[in-house]
Amino acid sequence: MSGKGTPAVTALRRAGVPVSVHEFDVTAGDGRGYGLAAAEAMGVDPTRVFKTLVVAVDGALAVAVVPVGGECDLKAVAGAVGGKRAVMADQRDAERATGYVVGGISPLGQRRQLPTVVDESALPLPTMFVSGGRRGLELEVAPSDLVALTRAVLAPIGLPST
Repeated sequence: MSGKGTPAVTALRRAGVPVSVHEFDVTAGDGRGYGLAAAEAMGVDPTRVFKTLVVAVDGALAVAVVPVGGECDLKAVAGAVGGKRAVMADQRDAERATGYVVGGISPLGQRRQLPTVVDESALPLPTMFVSGGRRGLELEVAPSDLVALTRAVLAPIGLPST
């Protein structure tokens, strides 16, 4: 199964952005979580692999992109988009707004581009990995390209895992 047809890959290619597509078989059944298992399957430092979370900020949906080894500071996400309070979005709302299934939501190629906040830890990285639109598909892109294409705000929204 190829990632060439996902909206995320299409968005990057249409924009002329260099991208490396990584496909792998991974399950999250070992208790570590999907993101850490994906990093291991690709042989990549987990600090370079980011998860895409859909949150509701004062009732409006937004996207938070944070390292897979940590958690999301919801209050910081709310502040970064000019809101007061954020909670994780309802799964159905997230899927409906992005066009992706939870577990494979990409910050790119969404049905309706949501306001996006990327954790500032991505900026110094040469490349970062984000979901390509389904589990087992990761896209390796320059952080500056991801920020530009999603019109993202950079902010300290990642928290170490507890």
